[in-house]
This record gives sequence, C-alpha cells and structure tokens, in this order.
Amino acid sequence: MAELAYHRLERRFRRIGALGDAAAVLHWDTATMMPAGGADARGDQLAELAAVRHGIVTAPETADLLSLAEAEGGLDAWQAANLREMKRTWAHASAVDEDLVAALSRATSKCEMVWRTARPANDFASVRPHLETVLSLVRETAEAKGTALGLSPYDALLDQYEPGGRAADVDVLFADLEAFLPPFLAQVLERQAAGPAPIRPKGPFPVERQKALAERLMARLGFDFDHGRLDVSAHPMCGGVPDDVRVTTRYTEDDFTRSLMAVLHETGHALYERGLPAAWRGQPAGEARGMSVHESQSLLVEMQVCRSAPFLAFAAPLLAEAFGGKGRAWQPANLHRLFTRVEPGLIRVDADEVTYPLHVILRTRLERAMIDGTLEVADLPEAWNQGMKDLLGLVPPGDGDGCMQDIHWYDGAWGYFPTYTLGALTAAQLFEAAQVADPAIASGVFRGDFAPLNEWLRRHVHERASLLPVADLLAEATGRPLDTTAFKAHVQRRYLA
Repeated sequence: MAELAYHRLERRFRRIGALGDAAAVLHWDTATMMPAGGADARGDQLAELAAVRHGIVTAPETADLLSLAEAEGGLDAWQAANLREMKRTWAHASAVDEDLVAALSRATSKCEMVWRTARPANDFASVRPHLETVLSLVRETAEAKGTALGLSPYDALLDQYEPGGRAADVDVLFADLEAFLPPFLAQVLERQAAGPAPIRPKGPFPVERQKALAERLMARLGFDFDHGRLDVSAHPMCGGVPDDVRVTTRYTEDDFTRSLMAVLHETGHALYERGLPAAWRGQPAGEARGMSVHESQSLLVEMQVCRSAPFLAFAAPLLAEAFGGKGRAWQPANLHRLFTRVEPGLIRVDADEVTYPLHVILRTRLERAMIDGTLEVADLPEAWNQGMKDLLGLVPPGDGDGCMQDIHWYDGAWGYFPTYTLGALTAAQLFEAAQVADPAIASGVFRGDFAPLNEWLRRHVHERASLLPVADLLAEATGRPLDTTAFKAHVQRRYLA
C-alpha cells in the first residue's frame, strides 16, 4: 500500500524542524558564548542552514505533496491543522528565492555583531551601513511575499510573526490605546506623587546571588532545569527548543530588579515552549501560535502575576533572604510600589506596563515607515528622538538608549514589534478569563503555588499550539475576540483603585 502524501509531508517537515532547531541553538550560542572572531563563520553556518531549509520547503516535490495530501482528505483535526500550517510555511518560503534567504541571513548576522559594540559606544554611524543592507533585503523580501500572498509588504512581514495579523486591525487597537494612555498616565503620576515613594533597596547585589534568586523563582514558577538553563546575553531572550529551552538576562550589581523581571518575563516564554504538545514536536501544528500569543505568556507571568501584590507578598521573604535585606525596603507593600512604579523612561525592556505600549507604538510607526520608504535609515535617529518626545516627553542622550536599544531591526525581525502590545492585551484577557474560570489561581499566586494557573494555561494555550488560528484560540479561551477592555480594566485596578 502506497504511503499517504500527508505522512510523507510529516517526515519532510520533521527534517525541516530539526534544522530549525539546530539554527535556534546556534543563535543562542551566538548571543551568549561565541567569541567575536567566530562571527563570520557563524554567519555562514546560519545562512547555509537557512538555505537548506528553504530548499526543502520550496522543492517541487513539496508542492506536489501538498496538493496530493489536500485531495486525499481523511485527516483528523490536528492533521488538518498541520497541513494548513505546512501550506502556510510553503507559501511564505516559496515567495522568495534561496539566494535572498541566504543573503538576508548573512546580513543580519553581520549587522547584529556590529550592533553589539555600536550600541554601548553610541556609534550609530558604524552600524548604519549594515542596517541599510538589512533593510534593503527586508524590503525585497516584503515585496516578494506581499505579491505572492496578496498582502501589502508590511502585512506580509507581520504575517510571519502574527499569522493572520493585519496592520489595519493593529491600527484600531493602537489608536484606542493611544487615546486612553496619555490621560490615564497623567492620573497615575498624580496619584503616585500624592503617596509615599518606594524605597529602593541598596546594593551592591552580587551577580551570583541574583542568578541564584532568579533560578529559585524560575523553578517555583514551573521551569524545568532538566530541559533548560539560564545564561547572560546583551539582550534578554528565550531561545533554544522546547526540550532544551535557553533563557538569558543581563545583570547590573546596583539594581537586581531589572534582571529579575527580565528573567521572569522570559520564563513565561519558556513555560509556553515546554508546554507545547510533545506528540507534535517537529511539526508546524506543534509550534507556538504566533508571537502575540508568545508575548502574552511572558507578559502574563511578568506583568499580570509577578508584579502583583499577592506575588510580591510571597516573594518578599525570598528576595530579602537572597541579599540579606532588612527593613522597610524589603516589605511586600514597598516592593509592590517599587515593581509597579510608573515612570516614563527611555528603555522599552525596563518600561512599566502603562508606558510600554507607547514604546511599541513608536517602533511600529518607524518600521512601517522604513518598509514603505518614507523613512530612511539615515534619518532614523532624528525620527526616533522626535517620536519619544511626542509620546513620552523624553529625548535620548545618545542612540544607544534610542534607536539602537533593541536588537530586532539589526537582527532582521521586522514586523515583530506590534506583537508585544498585542501580547499585553492578550495576556490581560487570558488572565481575566483564567481567574473567572478557577478562583484557586488567585489564592495560589499568594501562596507561591502556580500549578492552578499553569494547568489552565496548558489546557487553553500551550497544548493547543497551532491547532487553531490566533483569533479562534483567543475566542475559545476567553469567549471573545481581542480587544482593549481587559487591559484597561487591569491597569485601572492596579494603579487607580
């Protein structure tokens, strides 16, 4: 009996997935361990892996098998979803040729390595030509994919990270937030000024103690160190693969709060990766359901849970124990004021949840303008500084704290930024639904028992992987499409109630 085309596709995509996993671990090594002199060789390795994967996806046999599998029928729900995601992968890949894929991979590897030294030196001039090369190749990719998929160039890029996501839908949500946040921010700042300011614990906070504390809280949240690890990189991230998850952070000995919250944020990503269904490893349907859902998992852990009063009541003794802290600075009420302090700042990854969406709105505007050609790389620093002034009333003292602060553009991730705020909205909506469904979740956080929350997330998000489109996944879990209602209610409760 002849093997079904669908089963042949599963075998083919398992190989594609394994090559992608290898690339993911190489990316982690690039960010954490690789000496600077290895950059060119690593760039070639990643480019070859990208070209090989692209070649398998776009081979004529793949297209033939997709057509045959669709005609065969008889698939269960997971297999049908897997075939749908295979077709989606093929549609994106077949829109661009292998030479462009390899060229973009090499260009982003080179640009990222230059960015690593340019950012701390405030030296935009040194990275500018590399970013121009990346942008040119990204524009070419966006045009090709847009033509093939019937989308605008920017929507074609957004669709890579947010399947089915469209700029028009993002605009509606972002316009709502941009109208709501400035007056709300003014109210919050006025209320904060009338109350006691948080007492900042005094350092130094040795890195080894920060790491030990971070690992202790990661484990409590459910991170499995038999299938993951914590390291240091220039930009906090979660990488690796579901069975070998790599979390990174960056430390400063005068403030433990930044690295700790970065770790907790990335732990949310890690729990999602580990919770993906083992039976669908290596298959498109078994992958995370886009970046807004991924970001919802990190922001749910960091913002909804770990900056809450119940969590900090549980964590306060652990923080004090880790650093030998005593006195009012280490009391839960003060730590809650500290971790929920709202203050417009320059750095996105350190931003509070009220101002954070404004950072994302700025980046989304700028990258859309660069993709459509109305903003050139040479003008990016000035446009960035003006946007920060307009949205947050701040102007960076240098480009390291301005247009070079994020790795995304330099690493080729264009169309990614909107998913951060889509993720914040999704996190609020999911956490609201979870607490309504299971009252044990709230009491569990207070006790440091995250099993009820993890179980709800596994059932409604993690184990669903890419079985459903993004909108259907959220509607099934929360009962409605994505909107700003839960996020607004959450910040109003936390900051004005």
